[in-house]
Amino acid sequence: MNYSEMSPKEVRALISRGEIDFPTPGMCAGYAQANLVILPKELADDFLLFTQRNPKACPVLEVTRPGDRFIRQIADNADVTREIPKYRVYKRGKLKKELTEVSDLWTDDMVAFLIGCSFSFEDALLKAGIPIRHIEEGKNVPMYDTNIPCESAGPFHGNMVVSMRPIPIALISKAINVTAAMPRVHGAPIHIGAPEAIGIKRLDKPDYGDAVTINPGEIPVFWPCGVTPQNVLMKSKPEFAITHAPGHMFITDVLNEDLMNK
Repeated sequence: MNYSEMSPKEVRALISRGEIDFPTPGMCAGYAQANLVILPKELADDFLLFTQRNPKACPVLEVTRPGDRFIRQIADNADVTREIPKYRVYKRGKLKKELTEVSDLWTDDMVAFLIGCSFSFEDALLKAGIPIRHIEEGKNVPMYDTNIPCESAGPFHGNMVVSMRPIPIALISKAINVTAAMPRVHGAPIHIGAPEAIGIKRLDKPDYGDAVTINPGEIPVFWPCGVTPQNVLMKSKPEFAITHAPGHMFITDVLNEDLMNK
């Protein structure tokens, strides 16, 4: 099935029926994808401040009202508890389980944050003639923990997570310019080459996602990643939190081009 040509609403319907439980890169070409964080409202203000202090890693696209599980600004009343392929449940900073829906865990004091995703700029990169290796290889994007500190807010602290794409040397400047025009989905790279300089020991052993081939003449390029909140949750240890599983994104009704600087 060619998910890239389907509408977000069609793909979300397949997800809600349990027919898609795998990563979403390449789906619904042209439409933005989003990361998810769900927290009790007593932590929502501090987490919102955390996102404002760390906009490259955590560019917010929508925040729901406490107890409202429907996404209304970037999608047409989509159910945040059922329309993501896979969720992660954390308790006191520890990953407890992965689920394909979390409606039975939703309570009236929960707030959902939808955060921009780098999958959203991949369509622009492809249109610019820049290869996306994990799409070519049918894999999830490789993501890595780093030594780049985030600015703390309330109990929330930790380091940035990055996603990596191998880019031919001659196309790196173009990749920078294309993604810099989309700050609401992480924007320009945070680091180029020398993975050890940001605390990454082995590119073939990503902390999240899958390893991809790096061909001769290509350089690893690293972008801020919306999995950063999951690393922060593990460090900060809130009593309860729900996120998406890395690479299993919420597909919005917003076109990527509408998130570009104009």
